[in-house]
Amino acid sequence: MRKLLVVFISVLLLIVAVSCSKQNDALPEMIKVDLSVKPGTGKVDQPISFEAKVSQGKEMVNDAESVIFEIWRAKDEKHEKIEIKQAKNGIYHLEKSFSQEGTYYIISHVTARDMHNMPKKEFVVGTPSEPEDPKAKDSMENMDMGDHQKDNNHEGDGH
Repeated sequence: MRKLLVVFISVLLLIVAVSCSKQNDALPEMIKVDLSVKPGTGKVDQPISFEAKVSQGKEMVNDAESVIFEIWRAKDEKHEKIEIKQAKNGIYHLEKSFSQEGTYYIISHVTARDMHNMPKKEFVVGTPSEPEDPKAKDSMENMDMGDHQKDNNHEGDGH
């Protein structure tokens, strides 16, 4: 009788363990960020529209913890960071004008549902200037994180 009770309890514990592990196997889908710049070639002192369309699976994300647009002119050490507080239908929007011609970059830093995504785009205002890295137009793949780390270390000291 005692062996039967031990087998029964063992089987019961195994069933509970398997059912719990199946619930934990379903990982949430990654957040997706579609970053757009319109127009891709703008004019000096004319507004350019930036949109980060944030989704998770088929659901639009209006409750991101943080959406920050980081914008800079090619080869410029100064990066402007603008936080976007609200979304409409999962779209975080910014309009901005630029007083200087050149090649610019934008990264949307999106943190939502314990995930982070940061797509990058290149755009031009007036006449293009020399780009930073022609291979890295729409991707973070070629970004030298050592240089990025150096930039972050200078943010607070006025460089």
